[in-house]
Amino acid sequence: MTPAAPPVAPSKARSSRSDGAQTRNHILRVAGPLYAARGYEGTTSREICAAAGINQAAVNYHFGSKDGLYEAVLVEAHGQLVAIGDLEAIAHSGADPEARLAALIGLFITRSNGPALPWALRVLGNELMAAPSGHVDALLQQAVLPKVRVMRGIVASVLGVAATEPVAQRALALVVMPCIMLNLAPRDRLRQVLPALASDPQALVDDMTCYALAGLASIARRHGAPGPQP
Repeated sequence: MTPAAPPVAPSKARSSRSDGAQTRNHILRVAGPLYAARGYEGTTSREICAAAGINQAAVNYHFGSKDGLYEAVLVEAHGQLVAIGDLEAIAHSGADPEARLAALIGLFITRSNGPALPWALRVLGNELMAAPSGHVDALLQQAVLPKVRVMRGIVASVLGVAATEPVAQRALALVVMPCIMLNLAPRDRLRQVLPALASDPQALVDDMTCYALAGLASIARRHGAPGPQP
């Protein structure tokens, strides 16, 4: 009988990649709350390194610089709101356009009823409104625009037009902006004012999808496009 081959130990390269990803994620988890609390200008690399138990060389290795780290934090914060992988999974699911639209809306509603984002919304709010640092272009290029392209394709497929058509951009805003506002609104206050939004999330998804489809059908008729199928 031929003896069984001994188990193969993980290669040093694979182990190094895994350790590197863990270190990178650890730095992001530490830096995010600091940037949320103090903003970009009020947070130093020294403070981040001390809190993370690392040296500046680790920041430079994984992110290139303090600016690179902050931009990665912005991208991570946006990913906590909606992940590109989740959007791509919906877009490539093979479901009909109306079902993909419902899944898109459901993704945002699930996020709005899930665990609170402890620092992501504050980081994004600081950068976009309260205390812009000048790094918003990195956020747009690395996080926002790739997701917009995927979502625009989903909405365009419901309208029956090319994703490059201006009407697809306008329609996307009408569909997605209410979803985003539900995620940005303070949850305790929203539930106090409109408790039904949280008490039956699936009903909210169904109603928002019905509302969106009716609006998209009207827009499609106005532009002579096929629109949602009955």
